[in-house]
Amino acid sequence: VGVTGEARLPFGLGVEVDVLYRHFRYSSSSVIGNLTSNLTNIDTTSGAWEFPILAKYRFKGKIVRPFVDAGVAWDKLSGLTQTVQSVVASVTNSKTTSSPAELSNDTTRGFVMGAGVDVKALVIHISPEVRFTRWGAKHFLDPTGLLNSKQNQAEFMVGITF
Repeated sequence: VGVTGEARLPFGLGVEVDVLYRHFRYSSSSVIGNLTSNLTNIDTTSGAWEFPILAKYRFKGKIVRPFVDAGVAWDKLSGLTQTVQSVVASVTNSKTTSSPAELSNDTTRGFVMGAGVDVKALVIHISPEVRFTRWGAKHFLDPTGLLNSKQNQAEFMVGITF
C-alpha cells in the first residue's frame, strides 16, 4: 500500500514519487540433535518502506495511455523484531531482538523500471503496472548461508489516482 504523486510535464513526460509500505515475516524451526524435546523456533517480522523516484513517459491516447518508467528507489526496514524460542529438556527460553544475526543492511537502494497503462475512467485514473527493481545490496545474509534475501524484485501494482 502507499501513496503516489506525479508532476506531468509536456510531451508525455512526467516525474513520479511513491511511498510504499509492505509487511513481511519469515520463520524457521529446527531440532537440535535427535531429540524432539530440543527445538528452536525463530520468528522474524518487519515492515519495509520503499521510496521510488521515477521518470515516466506516457504514449498518446485518449482513454488508454501506455507508459514506461525508470528511476531509483530506496528501501528501509522498520519495526524489525526477531523472537528466538528454545525448548531444551522441557525448559523454554525466549529472546527477542531488533538486530538479528542475518541482518546485513537495513537500508538499500536500487534501479527501477516498469511499464503499464493509464486508463481514464471519468475523474479517476486506474494504472496497472509491472515493475522490476534490482536492489544494490541484500537486506538479509545468514552467516550459515541458509537464508538470504534476493536482490531482484518483480511486482504487479495497481494505482488509483484522481
